[in-house]
Amino acid sequence: MERYAVFAGVVGLTLLSALGLIWSAWYLLPLAAFGALAWLGLRDVTQTRHSILRNYPVVGHLRFLFEEIRPEIRQYLIESDQDEEPFSRDGRSLIYQRAKGVEDKRPFGTKLRVYDSGYQWLTHSVVPKHITDHDFRVRIGGPDCKQPYDASIYNISAMSFGALSANAILSLNNGAKKGNFAHDTGEGGISRYHRAGGGDLIYEIGSGYFGCRTEDGRFDPEKFREQAASPQVRMVELKLSQGAKPGHGGMLPASKISPEIAEARGIPMGIDCISPASHPEFSTPIELMEFIGRMRELSDGKPVGFKLCIGHRREFMCIVRAMLETGIVPDFIVIDGKEGGTGAAPLEFANHMGMPLVEGLTFAHNTLRGVGLRDRIKLGASGKLVTSFDIAKTLALGADWANSARGFMFAVGCIQAQACHTNHCPVGVATQDPLRQRALNVADKSERVYRFHDNTLKALAEMTGAAGLDHPGKFLPHHMLMREKDRDMVTGEQVYPYLPEGFLLRGEQDKFGYLERWQRSSSEKFEPIDTRYV
Repeated sequence: MERYAVFAGVVGLTLLSALGLIWSAWYLLPLAAFGALAWLGLRDVTQTRHSILRNYPVVGHLRFLFEEIRPEIRQYLIESDQDEEPFSRDGRSLIYQRAKGVEDKRPFGTKLRVYDSGYQWLTHSVVPKHITDHDFRVRIGGPDCKQPYDASIYNISAMSFGALSANAILSLNNGAKKGNFAHDTGEGGISRYHRAGGGDLIYEIGSGYFGCRTEDGRFDPEKFREQAASPQVRMVELKLSQGAKPGHGGMLPASKISPEIAEARGIPMGIDCISPASHPEFSTPIELMEFIGRMRELSDGKPVGFKLCIGHRREFMCIVRAMLETGIVPDFIVIDGKEGGTGAAPLEFANHMGMPLVEGLTFAHNTLRGVGLRDRIKLGASGKLVTSFDIAKTLALGADWANSARGFMFAVGCIQAQACHTNHCPVGVATQDPLRQRALNVADKSERVYRFHDNTLKALAEMTGAAGLDHPGKFLPHHMLMREKDRDMVTGEQVYPYLPEGFLLRGEQDKFGYLERWQRSSSEKFEPIDTRYV
């Protein structure tokens, strides 16, 4: 009966404390303490929910305590500086240092194991260049766009008001305004806090059409026209899927819908808000392109594109076929890697659905090259891109610009507590609790957002110059080297080559299976022509 020893002990101490009252009233203190523990133990042995508490009354609660604080113990005491859970301490520290404007250099050489499989590096030149202007820009807008946008090469990725607090949104947008870079609204609509900062916005529209929806959840063209007419809205992004939970819809319970969230989304109070898994406005590739063209017209020619996490590669090719057939070509496409994700997602989706950024970006880039559209469409990329090396590598693989969500969350004070979905964010970033978000000082955090962006691009300029280039957009796969196996080195162009322009239209075979998928794709439907494959 050793498992009841602690329970028996506190019961005995409770009785002794009660007897002690004969001599002194001070025994009330231990009586209250041991009595509470004895009552807890009695409740444990009589409850039926937890077996461990029935067998180990009182002391069994230590198991739940340690389980509760396990993430913090691991993060602060156990994990190494390089463990990515999901971001390494080295990565987070670098963001904090750049956001605060303090020293970000490290002594005594790299801690990375440079001969282990997976290690990557960029080649440098013996004649490096000195780059004085690190405000790198990319023009987004094809020939059908009347209002092209000169975007920063590094911008804030999609995070909705509701997922983030009002103070966090204000801080991000104020920082974007000062640094002259773009802030993606996320699919939750344009809130009053996005507008208050005055920074450039990428208006993201998901399957719920928040901010431009009818009462029954369909797309409302007049409301969209009104939203897109705002001078702050520089681009419009249609979200097909996201890295954290591709192919998964969502539901915001009525209990979490505040008046401010209802205002931004254009939804009623007191009713659960549904985001369908798919868009009700289109069901075929051609219909998707027609919807893109419609949004471009309604926005008076602002850049319009779409975001997705690559799933069935053939389906992306279906969309590209529809571009060729309709002549409607989006101004940009954002590839979201499955490693992205600020919002909560089912574990199986977060771990095992969707394509990682490197493979998704490479596939999209080469597919567009294969049909001669790559020069007309700009490619953005998102998914754990927080350092200048991350950006340089992404540009080398085919992107025109990079987005970051969690990097900017760290800049406003996120500590990776991973309590985003509980409304109990300890630093006021991912919560609607007014007391918790009050701790987030907008003036201070806005400066940190600006400095993180500015210092990251300064570091990117230094890496670009060291490679002998004058603009990071000139990074190519051959500038990147990696360990494929321990001690075996390969170049980026061997693993992620740029395939020839127009090779799909010419019907040229390739070793990666592009042509086979292209031949199974159709502009008229997303379903495969040959049902043996997807």
